[in-house]
Amino acid sequence: MNRQTIILDFDQSVGTIENAISINLTDWQAAVRFGCSNKIFHQLATRLQHDLPLSYGTAMLGSGDYHHISLLLIERLQSCYNAKNPIEVVIFDNHPDNMRYLFGIHCGSWVSYVAKLAFVSHVHVLGITSHDIAFSHAWENRLTPLIKNKLTYWSMDVDTRWANKLGLGRAFKHFATPDDLISAFLTHQINHSQPVYLSIDKDVLDKTTIQTNWDQGRLKTEHILTTIAGLSNRIIASDITGDVSNWQHPSRFKRLLSFLDKQPTIPLNTLKQWQAQQHQVNLQLLSALQAPCHFS
Repeated sequence: MNRQTIILDFDQSVGTIENAISINLTDWQAAVRFGCSNKIFHQLATRLQHDLPLSYGTAMLGSGDYHHISLLLIERLQSCYNAKNPIEVVIFDNHPDNMRYLFGIHCGSWVSYVAKLAFVSHVHVLGITSHDIAFSHAWENRLTPLIKNKLTYWSMDVDTRWANKLGLGRAFKHFATPDDLISAFLTHQINHSQPVYLSIDKDVLDKTTIQTNWDQGRLKTEHILTTIAGLSNRIIASDITGDVSNWQHPSRFKRLLSFLDKQPTIPLNTLKQWQAQQHQVNLQLLSALQAPCHFS
């Protein structure tokens, strides 16, 4: 089977990966980065349907600003799976990516769309330390997938006791340490046998491991590698995001959103150092991810 890595090259942030297939999507950067309308998102889906090979390994998405592209890759699996033969989606992310967004879809809103897919039985988001799931942001979270037991947050460092008062306690799992979180998740998965789509946003890693342009979590690379090993016989497709790049949004609206999310402009020398660190982590993750994605 073809296990070549695919680079969806929106922002030229992913380094050289041996034998990878790179798809030049830089002309989509302004339209898609951070978020876009549903119309543009569907147009991109058509483009990817044309450009992506039938069989490939892990997809590299570049900056975490493109994490919503994971939805398009997961949707392609509906040719192989259905409600009677479903998959689980496991996401490493420092944020829930399940927030309300009124202008289409963006990198912080895509998870609720995944949870709606009939062939997805459950979505797990691992490693959240963002206060996006605190009471002060409760109104921003899309509660439907949490209520329907289609989505679980696995978090640290955030007071989520408000969820118990709404009867959502089973959807909010809280842990003191990364070791406890990963151990509990893998124990939870022992009796599960459904195929898994794995999506990794490296902002889940702490700043002593790598640097991203988003606020970061507490996990180490070893926590992700341990999870990959624990799920290895079930992973049927995967993607990696969370690389770093500079970009000045032409849109004033997107510039405002980027400012509100405290995304910094990174000096060039610093950017190169960060990208070199990112590249080493990418290679570690790719060496652990072996399962190809195939569409008949």
